Amino acid sequence: MDIRQLRYFIAIAEERKISAAAQRLHMSQPPLSQQLKAMEDELGTLLLERTGKLLELTESGKALYRYALQMTQLMEEAVSEVKEVGNGVKGSLNLGINTLSSPELPDLLHQFKQLYPHVTYKIQQNESSRLCELVKSRVLELAIIRLPLELDEFSVLHLRTEPFYFITAQESFAARSETALSELKDTPLMLPSTEGLGVHYTIQMAFSARHMKPNIIAECSDVPLLLQLVSSGFGSAIVPETVLSRLAGTGIHALRITDDHLTGATGLISLKGHHLSAAAQHFIELIQSGAVQP
Repeated sequence: MDIRQLRYFIAIAEERKISAAAQRLHMSQPPLSQQLKAMEDELGTLLLERTGKLLELTESGKALYRYALQMTQLMEEAVSEVKEVGNGVKGSLNLGINTLSSPELPDLLHQFKQLYPHVTYKIQQNESSRLCELVKSRVLELAIIRLPLELDEFSVLHLRTEPFYFITAQESFAARSETALSELKDTPLMLPSTEGLGVHYTIQMAFSARHMKPNIIAECSDVPLLLQLVSSGFGSAIVPETVLSRLAGTGIHALRITDDHLTGATGLISLKGHHLSAAAQHFIELIQSGAVQP
């Protein structure tokens, strides 16, 4: 038996006449009668018996009718859900986010949830280079990463460009709002990234452009720990503007670095030449619409 035959059987059982069932199904009576006979032959039992002018379900027919209703309902639900997943109405958004976070993400997710309330989320935080690996291996569909990185295999959607800040617990900087890299060349610095990653490279290249070598005493990509170390006076740090939202109550002073060479960027990446789920496509469309300004 197949789902089509079960629908035929349901119509016959509910209409109790072959003619009425055939009319409901928009087909002629002989093929419908043949389908009923084929089902009974396959099952080896009588499903309906005639009582006067009407057909009545046998005990076997009643059992099949219950299961037929369940199976056709499940099939309809499956078809509906598959279509919804294909349209991005349901499904899962698998998204990576770099360890320095992304200030625009909460607003993006709120708006996305309003548009697609039945989509679920898998959000993974990691270093930008690791996120690239996860997108490449298809563990993640999308990732928000720090630039620059080698991204020849990825499509990149620019999100935002931001300045960097010098953060310190030293009271001598408390009254100031800006500083230049030249003032920091001898200052013991911690970087919120490790060698080979975008933020680390950006900071190092900014010093190099000024023909200076920074006094790096530590690299720490764990931002909460980095802020604890700065707050305790272990050292100062250079961080993207994104990190400033975490400074409240830490006693840390933040000074904008004025050098034009030192800016950071974030981008949304996906793997070139590979199919994206409808949920991922809709997320990209939301960003491209400018609904949330980075």
